[in-house]
Formats: sequence, C-alpha cells, structure tokens
Amino acid sequence: MNIADSLFRIAKSLPDAPAVSTGLDLNYSFGQLAETAGRLARHLREKCGLQNGDRVALAMTNTAAFFPIAYGVWQAGLCLVPTNPRLHRREFAYIFENSGARLCFASPDMLSTVAGLNTEIANLEAIVSTDELDDILADQSWPIESCAPEDPCWIFYTSGTTGRPKGATLSHRNLTFMAQAYYADMDRVDVGDTMLHAAALSHGAGLYALPHLAQGGHQVICDGSFDPKEICDLIERLPQVSFFAAPTMVTRLVAYVEETRADTANLRTIHYGGGPMYVADLERALSVLGPKLAQLYGQGEAPMTISVLPKSWHERAAREGFLGSCGIPRTFVEVRIVDADDKDVPTGEIGEIITRSDCVMAGYWNMPEATAAALKGGWLHTGDLGSMDERGVLTLRDRSKDMIISGGSNVYPREVEEVLLRHPAVVEVAVVGRPHVDWVEEVVACVVTHTDHAVSSEELDQLCLENIGRYKRPRKYFFMQSLPKNNYGKVLKTSLRETVAAKADAEA
Repeated sequence: MNIADSLFRIAKSLPDAPAVSTGLDLNYSFGQLAETAGRLARHLREKCGLQNGDRVALAMTNTAAFFPIAYGVWQAGLCLVPTNPRLHRREFAYIFENSGARLCFASPDMLSTVAGLNTEIANLEAIVSTDELDDILADQSWPIESCAPEDPCWIFYTSGTTGRPKGATLSHRNLTFMAQAYYADMDRVDVGDTMLHAAALSHGAGLYALPHLAQGGHQVICDGSFDPKEICDLIERLPQVSFFAAPTMVTRLVAYVEETRADTANLRTIHYGGGPMYVADLERALSVLGPKLAQLYGQGEAPMTISVLPKSWHERAAREGFLGSCGIPRTFVEVRIVDADDKDVPTGEIGEIITRSDCVMAGYWNMPEATAAALKGGWLHTGDLGSMDERGVLTLRDRSKDMIISGGSNVYPREVEEVLLRHPAVVEVAVVGRPHVDWVEEVVACVVTHTDHAVSSEELDQLCLENIGRYKRPRKYFFMQSLPKNNYGKVLKTSLRETVAAKADAEA
C-alpha cells in the first residue's frame, strides 16, 4: 500500500486533465504531476540517498510545488513532515530535529526563516528551495515503492500542553481510510470538480486534497491570505467548487456575499472545522449560501475524521435544535463519552470524547509516554469534553482544557507561558483566550510581576516574537497583583476567562 498510487492510477486515465492550478493558471495536468513526482522520487533516492521511511520536511506557504513534492516523497517510500509556515525559527528547528528529517523543501518566502538550520541540526542535510524543483528532477521516474499499511507517510506536528510539539504519526492506512471516509460522509467527487485551497496545505486543506486528486479533482491554490472576493471570483469561473475553511473564513465569506450579491451557484461544499462556529453564524450562512455546508470534527491524531454534520443534516439540525452539535460519528468510526476511569457515561451526560478507527494515528513520533497516555486502552483520548444524545448526535461542551482556538489555529497556553516566564520581571503568568468578533478567540496574558521590577507589554511582546510564532503571542497583557487560585494552588483559568471577557466588554 502506498498513498501515491492513487495519483498514478488516475493519471493513466486522465493524463491531460487539469490537476493543479494557481488561480486560473494551470501548473500541472495529471500526467505532468505524476511525471514530476516520479522524477523527484528518483532524485531523492539516487542523488540524496534517502531510504524507505526517511523523513522530508516542508517549510512552505501554499504553492503548487506542494503536490509533486508530497507525491514524490511518498512514491520514494519516504515520510512527509509538513510544518505550519507561521512558526518561529526555533520551532522549525525543534521539529526538524525531533522528526529526524534529512531534507527540507522551503518556498522562497520561507528561506530566510529556515536558512542555515541544516548546519545547526545534525540530521538535516540540505534545505532546497521549491524554485529549484525543475533543476533537480531526474531524467526518469522512480517506481512506486511498496509500503506496509502501517508505514508512516505524514507526521503532523501539533503543539501539546507540555509546551513541546508532538508529531502525530499518520500511516498510509490512516490517510487511505480518511479519503474513503470523505466519500462516505462528506461528499462525492467527480472528475473535474474543483477543490480550492485558501487554508494552509500543511494542515487540513492538504489532507483533503487527497480524496479529490484520487478521483480526478482539480486543485486550485488561492493567492495568499483568505480573500472573499478572490474566492467568489473563482467560484463564478470554476465548476463544482469545494473548499475547507475555518469558521472565521465562512463568516467573512457570508458577509461578502450578502454585501455584494456575488454569484455562488457553482459552490458545491464548504467543509468547516478547526474551531467552534456560533449557531447564529451558521443560520446566517445557510440563509445566504443554502445547504452547502458540511461540518467536520477531528484532530491531527485522527485527521478530519471523528464526526460529521453532513450538508443534508444542517437544515434538520436547525429545525430540531442541534445545529450547535458536531454531528454523528463518521462511517466505521467508534466514538464514546467516558468518565475519568474510561467508563461510558449515561446518554446526555458530559465526559471525555474518545475514538477508535483506522484513521487514528500510530502514536506520537519518538514520544512513547505521550503515546501511551493518548492511546490508552486502544482508544484515542481527545481531551475534549462532550455529550452524546439518544440519536448519537455528538456535542462538544468544552475543548481541551486550556487550548485556545484563534482564527482556526490552535494555541496552547503553556507554550506561551513558558516563554513569558523567561523574563526576570515575571513572577506568574496565565494565558487564556477571550472572545473576539473576527477570530472567535484572541490570546491574552494575565501577568504578575516583581514589585521592584517593572516590565512593559512591548518587552513581553518582543520576547514572544523572538521565540514563538507571531500568531501565538498575546494580543493583550493584563498586569495583576495575583492570579486567582483554588485550595490546591492551581490557577483558576475559568475565573480569569470571565475577568478578561468582562474587560473586553468594558473596552467595547
């Protein structure tokens, strides 16, 4: 089993069909994409000396080169390590070293961020610009390497509450199951259907390219950051358009369509997820766009595939009062709600969501203790709290205890707190999220300092910018005399969230 085989099967049948475009400009037909991937695979094996199972990292903003590189890596029997392009240089360094990546492909706009890391990290042998792709291709293709279903093919690094990113290791079986579950639950895909990529290919958008490419779908990369006008212009000119979006992207698109009366007749499906979407926003989206939304709930550890609220269920959910849910378990996916002892709770009661399927990761790369905890008893423990009603409808009641979701990106407070605590003036700090009109939540920090050592918000901001991705830094600092705690000395973040939310109301 090799996930790359899905591309070469369809390329034989549709060599001239469009496979990848940037906007309306064609980059690769299916035949060209398969040929480029195969020639890159030979370069990786013969010129770079990579062997089955070796890791190849990506430090790339969205570019057409993602696709031949991904499939070339897989064809060569290697494992892809995509990274969030918004990370800090130190975060890239940790991932490259932890994964043991031997090679990194970087888009030109990322080269300055990762430059020189190959001289600092022993296992990283080279950093190659995607602009050099045509120059390094071998003359002939490399045959598709035979891989076991359990062999790693994608390591998805997601920050953990320990402050260190954890590499969720996804196998060929995992991604094949994910693609098949897409057809079963989300949507059918026909030859020539369009998949827009406005979200990062290193995350869910890249994963959802797989079921589309396997069926002859056309991948269209948007130009830079999410722009509702660009999306609507492409929808008007391309057939059967689908795309993955965070809730904030959906609400911005809906507002634009309402204002401009843009033609969305060619819009087929918006797959939304990555954070909570308010019921009022969903009702508005259904009113403006029609029944074209499909919600997914998943994690990097079970990519995009725990539960679904299908397009056909949204209007029913609105009538019956469960539009705020995340739907029903995916086909051939088991979902349970359990207590602290992993015993099922009664119907309707709140507990931890755990899941089991062929989509669940093999474990965290080189983290056996974290793997054992996450996969205890053979079930993925999501850390999310939810309930399930008598119909099997799953509702999230709270996210992982401390995680903040801002603009569709996960921010783990402890990672930010550890950076802020490096400042000699900081005694204590607690990072929480507070409601934000555009991003659902924004990151804020509650800081206690030494009485004789002052510090400014600007100093703390600079400290964060030097150590973590810009999107993770607090947007507001609240200086406090003390943090609220319980009898055991644990900071009461629920109380802090209420406090900062009240301050936001006062500022409005």
